[in-house]
Amino acid sequence: MIDSFIPAPDTQRQMREALGLFATGVTVVTCMTPRGPMGITVNSFTSVSMDPPLILWCPAKASRRHDAMASASNFALHIMGEDQDEVALGFTRTAEAFDGFDWITSDKDVPLIENCPARFECHIRDRIDAGDHTVIIGHVDRVTTTPATPRVFMAGNWGNFLHQD
Repeated sequence: MIDSFIPAPDTQRQMREALGLFATGVTVVTCMTPRGPMGITVNSFTSVSMDPPLILWCPAKASRRHDAMASASNFALHIMGEDQDEVALGFTRTAEAFDGFDWITSDKDVPLIENCPARFECHIRDRIDAGDHTVIIGHVDRVTTTPATPRVFMAGNWGNFLHQD
């Protein structure tokens, strides 16, 4: 059955389900705030440019973490591994979910989660108003990778990608 609709307030659930058909990675963004280290689990992440090295992510304005995250000068975006589900889930519940896993502080005072498949340490280049979200473009200052397997999210479920050689 083919389903077609016009995006509107009464079709928001359908819109969310349609967007959910695109597989994404699971990421956690961290920064330092006046109240201490903060993190948030997000899947609104993408590469923007290789030269200069830019990435973006989009916090919802309705989030209680939005203002602190959007006003930080520096942040780290962590691609989460399949063995880091509890870390990612912890940041869906609270901004201060730093207990129970290894993390360090960068030279720019950003909390860094250890042993992620990839971590991008950034300074904010641009903040763009975009409806009910803010687009945050970060200039990548440092990248750290490990051989861990990344977690994948699609249609409301977490999984992993089976790589074929």
